[in-house]
Amino acid sequence: MTAELVRGQNLPLPHTRLEVRVSAGAPVVCGATLADAEGRLSGAGQVVHPGAPRLPGVEVPGTAAMEHRLVLDLDALAPEAHRLTVLLALPGGGGDPGAPAHFGALAPPRLTVGVPDGDGIATYTLTGLDTESAVAALELYRRQGAWKVRAVGQGYADGLAAMLADQGLPPMTAGELAAAALAAAVPTAPPATAQPAATPLTPGPAVTGPPPPRTADGGSAAPTTAVPLDRATTDPAATGATARPPAAVPGATIDYSHPRRSTASRPAPAVERAAGTGPRPPAPASAPAPATAPAVPVAGDAAGWTMDERLYNQVWGMFEDLARTTAAYRSAIDFADSRREQELDRALADPRARIGSAGDAARAAGGARYEELSARARETLDRDLAQLTAESEAVEPALPPAYARWDHPVWLGYRPPAEPAMAVRLGDLRLPERPELRIPMLIRLPLERGLWIDSGRGGSAGSLMADATELRRLAAGTAALHAVRLLAAHPPGGCAAHLLDPGGSAASAFASLTAAGLVSAPPAQGAAGVTAVLDRLVRRVELVRMAVRGGATDALPPDIDLADQLLVVNDFPYGFDDRSVTRLRYLADEGPAVGVHLLLVADRADAAAYGPLLDPLWSALLRLTPVPDEHLADPWVGHAWTYEPPTAPAGGGALARVLGELGSTRR
Repeated sequence: MTAELVRGQNLPLPHTRLEVRVSAGAPVVCGATLADAEGRLSGAGQVVHPGAPRLPGVEVPGTAAMEHRLVLDLDALAPEAHRLTVLLALPGGGGDPGAPAHFGALAPPRLTVGVPDGDGIATYTLTGLDTESAVAALELYRRQGAWKVRAVGQGYADGLAAMLADQGLPPMTAGELAAAALAAAVPTAPPATAQPAATPLTPGPAVTGPPPPRTADGGSAAPTTAVPLDRATTDPAATGATARPPAAVPGATIDYSHPRRSTASRPAPAVERAAGTGPRPPAPASAPAPATAPAVPVAGDAAGWTMDERLYNQVWGMFEDLARTTAAYRSAIDFADSRREQELDRALADPRARIGSAGDAARAAGGARYEELSARARETLDRDLAQLTAESEAVEPALPPAYARWDHPVWLGYRPPAEPAMAVRLGDLRLPERPELRIPMLIRLPLERGLWIDSGRGGSAGSLMADATELRRLAAGTAALHAVRLLAAHPPGGCAAHLLDPGGSAASAFASLTAAGLVSAPPAQGAAGVTAVLDRLVRRVELVRMAVRGGATDALPPDIDLADQLLVVNDFPYGFDDRSVTRLRYLADEGPAVGVHLLLVADRADAAAYGPLLDPLWSALLRLTPVPDEHLADPWVGHAWTYEPPTAPAGGGALARVLGELGSTRR
């Protein structure tokens, strides 16, 4: 199975005879550099390019083209070659006036590392490029006698010469070598009229978010529209997204970047340049100057037909940037630690060097190098996080009610929308590297799975410190807030709520919904009340499913409400017999497709008597918590995200306003 890498991610290579396949939206020049263990080039002879396309163990194409195939034999590389970097450059510098000036004008190039004429091992799509005309795309490097591949994606606005200078060549040598490589590639490159540059195809107005999460216990976790996933990946459809595939255009290449946002307002996430060693030192003073500082972030800086859609995509992009820049930082720290251990092992391999001043000096040198690499990685991380923080501060005030926190002033002017919102906010997500930077956790509407508010002790510090009664109270209150937000995201009459509280333990939490007339009837109590509500909703699901399949929706009985239905169940499985449990499972599985959605408050331990019978139910629901918890895991780079649930606004002004507006439309 081919792995899809993200920037900064690495992967072991099971083979040493490989090929790298490159696909770009316009002719590009492809080459490689062979650096030492420090990532430095000793001379021009370590650069493989169209003018000198072969060195032992590596062969590159001799012309610029839209498709390339590099042949590698890592065992045949010179012993001093520890890092092979695959580079791409636009041929404009070689005298081709028809070539694009920068990668931002093209669909993102895609690289695949695989066995010759066989299966792929890893792929990497170079998204996020803008004014760069050269890029260090992939790096294959030795580590403890084995080879790995790392997705780098480090672009250079000043072109191939700046890239070569950054790897240690003198500026004059780098400039001459870059000019020779580009000139050698251009004369035999296809004319610009023979292969028009591909037109990036962008998705339609509905754009998916990140893949959904799963929980540590195997249940589904967060969909990620700014959401990570829990302990395992699931079908991206679980996000509730309805992305439309772009129409096929002859000669065009699909732009796999998602979302397609402007990169002018944000630097690309930090990427370790040499096998995770952290940022390179500044280039010599005579080398081309780096790109200028990023522009001030602007709310709505993303693709989309409406402002809500652009903000949704921008939030998704903030989540992705935070995930990647943190992954790059952690990778750099891991590398620095591993390098320190390797250096100490080599220095102390001789037993005579383990004592005395030689051993102390080796330890001190290893520690100093570790601190240097860690400090440079932290500096890059802090820079990227500062930019993301600035963007968050620009985006939060511009969010519409459905995306906003409960303390946002936008709620004070709330009016029921004319159409359902694109998504709703279920809380916030953060990482320990910058706890104060919170990314909204958005989930697309309509819901494609139900929500489960876990009232048990999930292992977080908050749940372990609270007693069982307090956790149940918090869970019921959180469910009420989610229910109000879901109702507020629909137009009048667009969503009806039903409450099941068999033991009456959540009467105070649901009192505001009942008093505002937002539920069809008072919370159903006891086994009889549970059975009546479930039977009514199951009948609706069955009739609507049959009508849809038969194309006879106009023949539905008049008592069938075609508006979305939200079933809120508190303290499950109290009050449920076997038949009711089966019906609830049916609603969780079949209800979302016909507009019946489940919001369940439960402690899984309370349902332990049902054994594996309820495993499909937990897996079908998106698990949330009433207290901050680290149960959401990102399948892209393995982060454990901290989820923070919504909290009631201070003073209740905003919530009272929303309840009053919703109640007035139902009276």
